Amino acid sequence: MALTRPPKYNIVDSNIALLGSDLEKRVREHAGDVEEQWNDAGLAPGLQIWRIEKFAVVDWPTERYGAFYDGDSYIVLYTYKRDPDAEVLSYDLHFWLGSETSQDEAGTAAYKTVELDDHLHGRAVQYREVEGFESPRFLSHFRQFTTMHGGVSTGFHHVTAAPPLDIHRLYRIGVMHDREHPTRATLLVREVCYAADSLAAGDVFVLDRGTEVWQFNTRASVGKEKFRAAEFVQALVNARQGACEATVFDEGTSGAGRFLAALGADVIPSQPTLPTADAGPVALFRLSDASGAPEQSEVMPVSRSSLTSDDVFLLDATAAEHPSVYVWIGRDASLRERRLATQYAQAHLHRRREAGDKVDVRAAVVVMSEGGEDASFFALLDA
Repeated sequence: MALTRPPKYNIVDSNIALLGSDLEKRVREHAGDVEEQWNDAGLAPGLQIWRIEKFAVVDWPTERYGAFYDGDSYIVLYTYKRDPDAEVLSYDLHFWLGSETSQDEAGTAAYKTVELDDHLHGRAVQYREVEGFESPRFLSHFRQFTTMHGGVSTGFHHVTAAPPLDIHRLYRIGVMHDREHPTRATLLVREVCYAADSLAAGDVFVLDRGTEVWQFNTRASVGKEKFRAAEFVQALVNARQGACEATVFDEGTSGAGRFLAALGADVIPSQPTLPTADAGPVALFRLSDASGAPEQSEVMPVSRSSLTSDDVFLLDATAAEHPSVYVWIGRDASLRERRLATQYAQAHLHRRREAGDKVDVRAAVVVMSEGGEDASFFALLDA
């Protein structure tokens, strides 16, 4: 019997509607008013991850933390203390959307994230993360962050058995440095299409052929990426208990053509020049739904002094190094405004795109309440 996949969520053309939507009704019908997964959420410092399976929230195995499938949506909760002596716990609450996730899973992840924030008494900083556009804060929670093809809606379910030795997978390797902790870095491993078009100058690639694992270092790749890529390769080899060999190729050296030929390539394509956003400087907007529909008006100056407790504000930082949209919720703002904060930010990005601005709607969305602000938010306001 052929597997029928639910409709894909096209983030570029679609916005997630939550409060009062048909999706919210379906989620409530499935799980009722109480989500049992939240019983142990945020009780102690550490990381917790759940995957969305249809409309259900399912524990993600701890041994798989840092590994995500592009056909899935996940909720990630990081519980910590802002300082060692703090009595109150703080929370980073992310929902991550794979590039091939379904509409239902993406919407359920968004809705359940709001629900979990309610359970945590509104103290979490919420982040919407889209594959390939993750915030530095999200990536900092992992020593290794890996995205792979597959997922629950494609019929793929991870098993703990060793992988078959006739696979063909290509991974692009990168490293993200943690600015707050310079000695820390996250290894980024992203599965890409097994094709020559996936190769690019300046990156490191790993070709997994089952019985062989090949590492290819392009000329412009840096030492840190090469070293961490070698760690990833060794982990693949070790998992196959001697039934696999590793080989390293450097672009321009003898033997490198063997790697390129396996992908049908002759040379590494030049690094494309990516379009730069014409978003301009950081902009601050006041949000209101008093008329029944969300409206926004620009506020000057862009500073902390412009924030007021009875309003919701949107900070557009899509021109920053890490494009983001922040929603700040005053302590006296309405419950509806709190619940629709992520939707407001998404709608803002879509309006700008429709107006012809070179802004990517996949930019990170960060939602915070007064008194629990993300440090990067104030850094942008004070710039």
